[in-house]
Amino acid sequence: MFNTSEVVLRNRSRLAGNLLVLGPPQDSLLSDLGAQGVALSEHFGTSRMLPRPAGMDVVFGCDLAERPEARFEQVLVFMPKAKQELAMRLALATSVIAPNGTVFLVGEKREGIAGGARLLAAQGEAMKLDMARHCQFWSLRPTQPGTPFRLEDWLRRFDISVSETTVSVAALPGVFSEGRLDDGTRCLLETFDSPPTGRRVLDFACGAGIVGAWLTKRFDTLAVDYVDVQAQALACTRQTLSWNGVSGQVWPSDGLSGVSGRYDTIVTNPPFHSGVKTDLSATEGFLRAAARHLVPGGELRLVANSFLPYRPLIEAHIGPVEILTENRRFTVYRARTRR
Repeated sequence: MFNTSEVVLRNRSRLAGNLLVLGPPQDSLLSDLGAQGVALSEHFGTSRMLPRPAGMDVVFGCDLAERPEARFEQVLVFMPKAKQELAMRLALATSVIAPNGTVFLVGEKREGIAGGARLLAAQGEAMKLDMARHCQFWSLRPTQPGTPFRLEDWLRRFDISVSETTVSVAALPGVFSEGRLDDGTRCLLETFDSPPTGRRVLDFACGAGIVGAWLTKRFDTLAVDYVDVQAQALACTRQTLSWNGVSGQVWPSDGLSGVSGRYDTIVTNPPFHSGVKTDLSATEGFLRAAARHLVPGGELRLVANSFLPYRPLIEAHIGPVEILTENRRFTVYRARTRR
């Protein structure tokens, strides 16, 4: 069990009302807590793995748009990675809190709970209730009712241009490379001086939909599908496609578990950016699954940090590897499945 969950359980007597949990960790907390309400997870894989005790509804998403009249006596917020992502969670929390309700915030020191507490205090009367296991547990009584939460109010728009093809991109707090084109994705796009193999393309770990939207605008014969594990990323992708007047199917998937059928090309800047063993295991799992979702002779095109030993993994699971471009930071690999 995560440290934050253990601290919440130390304070379970405070959580007696109809409860909304924002960003629950993937452990047994929901079962052990014994509360009733809704748990909202922005991570598709987590939302599928969370326990579903009686009275607790688990929902995948980053807002409660399908429950516009929902009100909760208490909201428990887990610290996300980014400050603006926390601001968005707190805005959602204060928008659905009932009169005289309480918002709770829990997080570890390394997650930035001190800064999170300052953000919490700006919303009203905040109080530290507990400290344990390098975590803090705070409460908030909002001084005024929250405004209605609309995800579109948090969207930002920026343009990227590569090889004379411009794409308007949607950004939300917490989405990879929010508000800019990261250097790895730029390297990947610059290798497409001709269309990818075949017509059917999968943009895996699509983020804000930059890669697929750019390909569709540059090569108008393509049919691109988009998958990601994060709710905000999927919302950004749908908005990116709309702003650019291009179409595509967009849906959540934890890895490739939610993908059926085969593609001519899978293109990706996958979220495996450190050299630790667990990341390499995740990469190998993706590559093994990718081979099953490529047609014979199909192409995988992938950008990764240059220091990661991807080449032998790609060769083992996909086929012979060609390096399309390489610099000190990034390498773009292309491999084709054996016919």
